[in-house]
Amino acid sequence: MHLGIDIGTSGVKALMMTDAGQVLASRDAALTTSRPHPGWAEQNPDDWIAAVQAAVGALRHDFPADFAKLASIGLAGQMHGATLLGADDRPLRPCILWNDGRAADHCAPFESRADVRGLSGNIAMAGFTAPKLLWVAEQEPHTFAATRMVLLPKDYVRLWLTGEKATDMSDAAGTLWLDVGQRRWSPELLAATGLTPDHMPRVLEGTAVSGHLRADLAAEWGVSPVPVAAGGGDNAATACGMGVLEPGAGFLSLGTSGVLFAATRDFRPNTAEAVHAFCHAVPGRWHQMGVTLSAVDSLSWLSRQMGATPPELAALVPRDVARASDVMFLPYLSGERTPHNAPTARGAFVGLAASTDRAQLVQAVMEGVAFALADVHDALGRSGVAMGPVLAVGGGARSESWLRIIAAATGLTLLIPESADVGAAYGAAKLARACLSPGFDAGHFNPPPIRATITPDPALAAAYVPRRARFRQLYAAINGAQHG
Repeated sequence: MHLGIDIGTSGVKALMMTDAGQVLASRDAALTTSRPHPGWAEQNPDDWIAAVQAAVGALRHDFPADFAKLASIGLAGQMHGATLLGADDRPLRPCILWNDGRAADHCAPFESRADVRGLSGNIAMAGFTAPKLLWVAEQEPHTFAATRMVLLPKDYVRLWLTGEKATDMSDAAGTLWLDVGQRRWSPELLAATGLTPDHMPRVLEGTAVSGHLRADLAAEWGVSPVPVAAGGGDNAATACGMGVLEPGAGFLSLGTSGVLFAATRDFRPNTAEAVHAFCHAVPGRWHQMGVTLSAVDSLSWLSRQMGATPPELAALVPRDVARASDVMFLPYLSGERTPHNAPTARGAFVGLAASTDRAQLVQAVMEGVAFALADVHDALGRSGVAMGPVLAVGGGARSESWLRIIAAATGLTLLIPESADVGAAYGAAKLARACLSPGFDAGHFNPPPIRATITPDPALAAAYVPRRARFRQLYAAINGAQHG
């Protein structure tokens, strides 16, 4: 039995997987986020430990015989969080999360001090870890001076599980301190934030053993001191769960944000269009990732205005969409990342008429998100990435009409897995299983069975060609007018 633990933003998921890769069960424990000032987002690192205890405790209680057969543990987690530890390995302050924007003004100074884009393969953004440390140095100098170690969220849990300070390549790549092409910490990037490699944990491949479960914790859980895999950042771990390791393979995550993830065999940065280039969680692989910030979040916003749930609104759009909506929607409710890197971009409805009904508005939202994802797909293509069929996951993927719209807008063939439980915790469990092998074996990461395949509808795709051109024109006109 293998245990995957995902330290998410809204909660912790613990999942048990058999040697054959079957999910036995999973349990969740909620987390809360503190927002002491506008634009801030923090969590207490010890809350992650309590949530892990609760989720794992529920599995132990419900499946005692299976849990007693535990052979390995893997970790996944939210990326970019700055967890600062003092000399006693205790947190000096709450963790500054990935969705915290306080370091926005520290990104340009960071880039002026080092070749951030060339070494890390990414634009410095407020959500990444490195700019946060410049904010701490400026605003909380005593905390900065006392910092002896910086850990990512899942790696603080690892420290509690094993007593070891370690991370994996994929999560480390999201700090902006990793030389992503060489897969090692960059002294130059660290020095640009006043740090040294001594402030960093060991960096390992995600399939490597990072340590073993502490003897006292193993005794409490009724298991042996099993190995703990290095694991992966949430998106890379999700890719491991779905077998997305080789060039051409990818996945579309239609959640709060929309993510298009493509596996590669080499380091291919495209910072000009805000494409992320990260190490994968398995050896010898990298990945490209583009993000549109308001995917399902756009439909959730509309649902709040209309007093209906997102699934109720999604049901208004027919499964086989025959024509484009007369209304257009720009889905930039929280700014945009790929390809614009425009945190101040904003959304809009265009083409409203007295005859416009709810179904047209919903379809417009779905199409706006689809066109934004098509922009992401194009940016990945200009990075040299050619994508074959991709797996579709996330809450929005429950709407087949939305997936058909996305397929027509992007030209992608979408694969729907049989099971919805193929997320980061499942990938962490696969990484846990893999750490028991002496060498890397891609056979540990086979793709899941596919329930359905959605191919682009030629007629709808043709109708969307001029609509996409109009969509790009509207972005330039509306956001130019807002900031002109």
